[in-house]
Amino acid sequence: MMKITTICMAALLAGTVGAAEEVNRLSSAERAEGWRLLWDGTSFAGWVRADGKTPAGEGWEIKDGVLSIQARRTWAGDGQWKWNPIPGARAKGGMDICTREKFRDFHLKVDFRLPRAANSGIKYFYNPERNAGTTTEYQLLDPAHPAPPNVTAEAFANKRLGALYFFYPAPTAASLLKPCGEWNTAEVISKGQHVEHWLNGVKVLEYTRGDEKFREAFKLTKWNKPKFLEGGAWGEAPSGRILLQDHDDPVSFRNIKIKAL
Repeated sequence: MMKITTICMAALLAGTVGAAEEVNRLSSAERAEGWRLLWDGTSFAGWVRADGKTPAGEGWEIKDGVLSIQARRTWAGDGQWKWNPIPGARAKGGMDICTREKFRDFHLKVDFRLPRAANSGIKYFYNPERNAGTTTEYQLLDPAHPAPPNVTAEAFANKRLGALYFFYPAPTAASLLKPCGEWNTAEVISKGQHVEHWLNGVKVLEYTRGDEKFREAFKLTKWNKPKFLEGGAWGEAPSGRILLQDHDDPVSFRNIKIKAL
């Protein structure tokens, strides 16, 4: 297990070489289609902390055109993580960042890179003042991440890669993931209440926000409590921000782009 982890980390480091020269740019065709960059590749312009107002930056690193979470832990193998002591606010984790701007109907693309067993997510329709700051999430989870003790594979399926976290699984997503250290592309397409999750050019999940199936699934989630219903029906906000989740692992992002539908 340790050997695999070492190889994976070497691949991650190698993958950053030359990235700034090749990414975080729009082609003329993309511009004509209405795409625009949500992240400029060099700064936190347009992004804030999850409270929606505090400047973003702490707990993250920008290097060679790659946006990465500062690791509080690294995979040590055999179901164990090595925790890294970090001073300041970062010591407590939870340094999610989100866009200043809100979006309604959109097509979002995000390149991501997962270290072994890493956990993160891309949240959308996020509003810190609605539903206690909880919202729909495209789950980013390396397949090596173990399920919690006494949780079956079936029960953990809706928390795996590509899933609508805690709602619906994306069974084919793991087979589409490129080897550790390589870049993958997540896409969220939302039009009205219809939402699709895509991975590396393949649709892995679709659902309808607010339909009967969605509301029944919500009843089985950890958010089925009064405080998470403040501000409106859960997961049914008409618009919201895009959020990148900090779950302690050194997950990386680039080529974050969006277009209105």
